[in-house]
Amino acid sequence: MQPFDTHEVRNTVAPFENINLFAADPALQEALAREGAADAAASLHALGAELGRAETLDLARLANLYSPTLHNFDREGHRIDEVEFHPAWHQLMALLIGHGAHSSPWMDGNGAQVARAARYLLFGQVENGSQCPVTMTYASVPALRQAPRIAARWLPKILSNAYDPRSLPVEQKTGALIGMGMTEKQGGSDVRANTTRAEPVAPSEARALFGEEGEDVFRIVGHKWFFSAPQSDAHLILAQTDDGGSAGLSCFFLPRYLPNGERNAIRVQRLKDKVGNRSNASSEVEFTGAYGWLIGKLGRGIPTILEMGGHTRLDCVLGSAGAMRAALTHALHHARRRVAFGRPLAEQPLMQNVLADLALESEAATALAMRLARCFDESRDPAQAMLARILTPAGKYWVCKRGPGFGAEAMEVIGGSGYVEDSPLARLYRELPVNSIWEGSGNVMCLDLLRAFGKSPDAREALATELAQAGNGDIFFVAYRSTLLADLAQQQADEFSARVLAERVVLAVQAALLLRHAPAYVSSAFVASRLKREPGGAYGRLPPGVDCAAILARALVE
Repeated sequence: MQPFDTHEVRNTVAPFENINLFAADPALQEALAREGAADAAASLHALGAELGRAETLDLARLANLYSPTLHNFDREGHRIDEVEFHPAWHQLMALLIGHGAHSSPWMDGNGAQVARAARYLLFGQVENGSQCPVTMTYASVPALRQAPRIAARWLPKILSNAYDPRSLPVEQKTGALIGMGMTEKQGGSDVRANTTRAEPVAPSEARALFGEEGEDVFRIVGHKWFFSAPQSDAHLILAQTDDGGSAGLSCFFLPRYLPNGERNAIRVQRLKDKVGNRSNASSEVEFTGAYGWLIGKLGRGIPTILEMGGHTRLDCVLGSAGAMRAALTHALHHARRRVAFGRPLAEQPLMQNVLADLALESEAATALAMRLARCFDESRDPAQAMLARILTPAGKYWVCKRGPGFGAEAMEVIGGSGYVEDSPLARLYRELPVNSIWEGSGNVMCLDLLRAFGKSPDAREALATELAQAGNGDIFFVAYRSTLLADLAQQQADEFSARVLAERVVLAVQAALLLRHAPAYVSSAFVASRLKREPGGAYGRLPPGVDCAAILARALVE
């Protein structure tokens, strides 16, 4: 008997790496140009190449393998509440901050939100945990501008493209990060149930402690069940501001270090052991007489922080679109090279149906996210602001809700080797639910959409105007649009069916965008599979006649 090699490795697929993530994505390139940021194409080509390098992609693996560690005390017993990260985390953060993913919309000119959205979507294909503190820092700027004294002191550091992870007073740093904390144990999404309390500090005492910074100072006692990125230099929180809560919730700025250089009384109890988002530190904290500065008007904390929430919700849509795109590219790269039953997986009809269905979902998510970013760019236009008011909650609901099933299907394309921790699909699958939960769960988003339509007749008109631009060439789209707008005209807020409404709104806008801008083989397949019949709970349900080969060729240019 001849000796045999019992472990011959063949018919395997090399990792998806060393590819320009921007150049590989025609849909993103087209969206960048049409939504008003064509001038950013060259920089995005460079960024796409940098992010697609094997060394960059491996940073994501390392940052999640070696998750952050909390150190409450130093070796002498002093309370420090410091979070230690793997060097890979700091490299990822330096990339994000260095490319202005937190600052560029507040510094650059026309199309800045769209250009930033494209960058953020590319970063979402690499590592998602590091996006959390960047999102909060980006979104904090409009809220902080409501407090000119704080803005003057902090915004130069917040808008700096220098990543500075050192634990120091802000004056000693080259850059600063902002976090947020709203959720409490007893309330969850119901922030009005918060029990954290803020009591005003007497002006004479505040000035004695903080000098010229001693205005609108409060002492805060309470807790936060989720306190995002505790290593941040400051956080925005909500707290009750009057006996009995009659004044309602107010928004406060809590610096990690006080203006006199002392640590603020923010006690990190533990880091959350999360399903995904493992690279990012999320925590539980107690405020034991922490000092906070009022942002906005007393008792108007929810409207103040919701301006921040609008931008973080945009990033939930972008982050989910990026993670879905990453799952698609890994799956399609694998299927083109893996041979089964005598030919590559990507050439087999049923697998083509699955992959093309995933590609349609991904392109539609990208198109919606980039269109929404233009609404933020053009927010001074009342029509665009109203469209953002609709598409932000609806998009966050539907795009983020489609993510986990998308990740599971992409993992199944790869099979067993996609279900192990060596595969990036395992990490992506764990990441995808968080954007649906964070910053307002699905039900909260759908109720918010109902409020938008219920409070202003302009909401329906803004949607109708957007959908009208797709014309009347597709009879199924025209029928779907007409029925949706007719139902909205009835002015009946049906809370029980709010999820269905959000889904219908997003599918209509996605279809309109694809009909206007995508090749006919993409738009017709999307309409046939999403509007002519319900999307269903699984991918791979495209009707006969879809040009899967063309869709897949467009989906990933290698």
